[in-house]
Amino acid sequence: MRNSTRSTAARIEKLRRARARSSLIDFASAIDVPGRPLSEDPDEWLFHPIETGVAPHHALLLRTAERVIDTPHGRAMILMPPGSAKSTYCSVVLPAYAMGRTPGYRVLVASYGTELARKHGRRARQVVRSSGYRGIFNTGLGTEAAAADAWALTNGSEYMAAGILSAITGNRANGIVIDDPVKGRDEASSEVIRRRTREAYEDDIKTRLVPGGWIILIQTRWHEDDLAGSILPEDWAGESGVIVCRDGMDWNVLCVPACADRDDDPLGRKPGEYLWPQWFDRAHWAQFERVPRTWSALYQQKPAPETGIVFEAAWLRTYDRMPARENLRVYGASDYAVSEGRGDYTVHVVVGLDPAGRMYVLDLWRRQASSDVWVEAFCELVRRWKPVAWAEESGQIRAGIGPFLERRMRERAAFVRRRQFPARGDKTVRAQSIIGRMGLEGLYLPAGVAWSPALRAELLRFPHGRNDDQVDALGLVGQLIDIMQAGRPPAQAAPIRAMTELTMDEVWRLCRPRLPGFGRRI
Repeated sequence: MRNSTRSTAARIEKLRRARARSSLIDFASAIDVPGRPLSEDPDEWLFHPIETGVAPHHALLLRTAERVIDTPHGRAMILMPPGSAKSTYCSVVLPAYAMGRTPGYRVLVASYGTELARKHGRRARQVVRSSGYRGIFNTGLGTEAAAADAWALTNGSEYMAAGILSAITGNRANGIVIDDPVKGRDEASSEVIRRRTREAYEDDIKTRLVPGGWIILIQTRWHEDDLAGSILPEDWAGESGVIVCRDGMDWNVLCVPACADRDDDPLGRKPGEYLWPQWFDRAHWAQFERVPRTWSALYQQKPAPETGIVFEAAWLRTYDRMPARENLRVYGASDYAVSEGRGDYTVHVVVGLDPAGRMYVLDLWRRQASSDVWVEAFCELVRRWKPVAWAEESGQIRAGIGPFLERRMRERAAFVRRRQFPARGDKTVRAQSIIGRMGLEGLYLPAGVAWSPALRAELLRFPHGRNDDQVDALGLVGQLIDIMQAGRPPAQAAPIRAMTELTMDEVWRLCRPRLPGFGRRI
């Protein structure tokens, strides 16, 4: 009987190991997943096991990751809130699994800093040092290379860790995990850091891949134009699934917000249901919901809240029919761009101010176009709307395009006074005039016009949106209005009065004879 029990236990253990070798979820359930370190020593080798099991969102993450590493040129984007264990399973468990399963397999883990990448490396190293790991894959940590940022298995597989902005050299990798490419809000808000991160991804990270290699990007969304935002389609609205992105690749996007806000939630939650209630109670999420900017970006994976940050949603109103043109004072502004087909957009905007001070966006032109194209568009808008004045930044085009613009204005009879304003302070400071006016009187956008939703979205995402050229143009309009005046009230017809209501002076003025030369000065 005892031998039979041992034989049954051996068969169960053998089956468990076989399943762990063939399934990432079973592997994660079969090992002690490292959690927090045993000590504060930055070089600590040992970690406590995590206190939770594989939750539904972990299982979904692991299934997505396994599908990606088994697909040539696989790509995955994991967008989850802090504390959801996405790094534990993608930067620690996944590399150990892939390296044990396939001898000679190489994985690179890149983070915003080398030290964070080394921490992931130390945790993954503890996994492969365990007897359970050796029992599953019949391999373990080698003796020749065992540093936290570069270690190898006895089967020839290698783990490499590096900071994404450091010089990444060495062997190529079968797969790359990019875990938290930026450190925090300050770095994400820096256009320079965002550009350097994208360049490092294109020039350093991707060039390390062997042909057909895979990439998994893990992050929370600090900024709309972060690394994930620069890859996702411009009209991405938080959906999960296989999405063709701007780099032409099929990305398995897994977007799991802290609070479900879509009917097609990847976990099947109903809108309003929170993530991982077995671990995070309602009070945990409530402390972050009090700060809309943080909640929307880090926890809902939407870098700008729908209520707006600088410009509030309540300020944006719609109109079906514009007020009578004769009652509006019309102004225009341009935010010019130099490059064609890339970089910033050139924007021309036309705004009408009614007698009550309400602002109506009447027309808008926005394209990544060469100067000859946007000059013609400018002339067309001037001829169509006949604005009182037109605003632009000083020094942008005077030396180069200015003479050509002025010549075309004369040739096309597109006459308007152009006013230049210096680029003072940051973009929020330059938009203060329009912000103040919108806060008092709102901004009216036309209903059913193609460009209106994009303008609305850019205003609500400012200053963390991918583009801000329309905001810049509206900011110039605000500065222009500050030195101009509102529209004219409609003319009121004089009331009709009976003869008995007229004074004798009025009768004399109305009825006196008009003789030739009468009243003429000599």
